[in-house]
Amino acid sequence: MSLNAQLLETSFALLRDRESEFTEYFYSNLFLDYPQVKPLFKSTDMKEQAKKLFASLALIVKNLKQPDKLTEALKALATRHVAYGVLPNHYPIIGMNLIKTMSMVLKEQWTPEIEQAWTEAYSSITEVMLAAED
Repeated sequence: MSLNAQLLETSFALLRDRESEFTEYFYSNLFLDYPQVKPLFKSTDMKEQAKKLFASLALIVKNLKQPDKLTEALKALATRHVAYGVLPNHYPIIGMNLIKTMSMVLKEQWTPEIEQAWTEAYSSITEVMLAAED
């Protein structure tokens, strides 16, 4: 996984102080734009889910320079997502929502370079997670 670790780390650092804003927008956008995924969360404590989302992003960013550790964490995450009913066609939805939400929260700090870095990262993450489902 060859990713722009520096851009991912610096942009995620900007989100750290805005965790609750980010997660609130993330799920609001998700359910508004993609109501078909809402049933996946029907028995979910959304406050806990928001914490898990941000913790997963933090884990990814923390392990960018440790690809083996990152790959193992993503495989475990994929296994849990299958158990929750997540399908391969849900991954692009989450990716688009992630990028949209980051751009909303970071506003003028969001750049085309950061968008490209996160788009590439999400693509790589999806690849690893989908391969783990097979």
